[in-house]
Amino acid sequence: MVESQVRGSPRRGLVSATLGFFIGFAGVVLYGPVATEFKSAMGLSGLALGALVAAPQLTGSLLRIPFGAWVDDVGPRRPFLVLLGLSIVGMAGLALLLTVFYPGGLTMGLYPLVFLFGALSGCGIAVFSVGTTQTAYWYPKESQGTVLAVYAGLGNSSPALFTLALPIALGALGLTTAYLVWFAFLVVGTVAYAVTAVDPPSFQLRAEGLDPETSEARAREHGQELFPGGDAFASVRDAASIRRTWVLVALFFTSFGGFLALTVWLPSYWVSIHGVDVQSAGVVTAVAFTLLAALIRIPGGVLSDRIGGEVTAVGSFLLVAVAAATLVVTRQYTVALGATVAIAVGMGVANAAVFQLVPAYVPEAVGGASGLVGGLGAFGGFVVPPVLGVFVDVYGTSGYATGFAVFVALAVVSVALSERLYRRQPTTGPDAVPADD
Repeated sequence: MVESQVRGSPRRGLVSATLGFFIGFAGVVLYGPVATEFKSAMGLSGLALGALVAAPQLTGSLLRIPFGAWVDDVGPRRPFLVLLGLSIVGMAGLALLLTVFYPGGLTMGLYPLVFLFGALSGCGIAVFSVGTTQTAYWYPKESQGTVLAVYAGLGNSSPALFTLALPIALGALGLTTAYLVWFAFLVVGTVAYAVTAVDPPSFQLRAEGLDPETSEARAREHGQELFPGGDAFASVRDAASIRRTWVLVALFFTSFGGFLALTVWLPSYWVSIHGVDVQSAGVVTAVAFTLLAALIRIPGGVLSDRIGGEVTAVGSFLLVAVAAATLVVTRQYTVALGATVAIAVGMGVANAAVFQLVPAYVPEAVGGASGLVGGLGAFGGFVVPPVLGVFVDVYGTSGYATGFAVFVALAVVSVALSERLYRRQPTTGPDAVPADD
């Protein structure tokens, strides 16, 4: 009998997952950096604009749940490619729509199609839970906080780069050509992921015909410590039965959902409150918020491994609350810039802290928990922007600043939940967390 061979390595698993996430996650800022273009062309209200810039987050958040669970059944590579393929379809439709109708014919009557193609393009965002599970299954438990922070931090950097690039491409190439270039990038990136991605050891061995018990035993020899339950949606059900899963969902709603919401909303804030041009607003948003919040996630993961995700979350959400309150009241550019940097640090570190706790609290259903936390938590990226748009409709231009009261409230609640986790954390290690608490 020929000994089964396992292809790839933990590093290759991490690199390919990060690459795929980087490619798909750029869809977060599909409309945000050039929102004023769509607003003026289509005559959008604040609520309609908020819903449009959040359209990619609708699918990008909710599809994380079934696709994160599907990983436990078939491995991460296939779900990854399906989601990136759907994103390609959405981007192709948007590019075609702009080619035919922009600028003069892009009216409010086409809003449903623009929203639909935005939602399809956002399917690539949903690879977050897939890549999280891919990374978690390749690495040992004691490295989870660090490697997941590297994966998420580098992958999260793509919205910052596209927030910088899209307004520049708009000025140099025009809106339609800019999106055609983005479409080409998405196709090339998807092919690159398909070439480099390798499923974790247990999935490779199962694909060779080994039974689950034998494949798990062989995979342990290759360093794999976390394993799927085998039933995709049983993983979601198991995770949903644990109360701490829902605490993590609420925390991620604030940290990551808030990150998504501000990534698409801050360009409009800088233009409307501080009078900067579209390109400058993109630069400020990308550098002071999106890129910083993404990259700070890496040291945030290391910090969480060292002092615990619970206490890290308490401190980071406190910072978010103070920074958001400052943005409500200030109209001074430098003060607002400092508060934006602070809220980026707080959200980025909180993101790392929350996902450091996922495999610790839900080791028996990592895929399902990743889907629930990543999906329902990220749903904040779809829910919050329209709420901010209502503030604009009610208060006028000042509503772009007053709306930050939403983040103050979310952060205060998250501080209380994180503090509760800290007080009730297990005394004998994360693996000892009761399944029903």
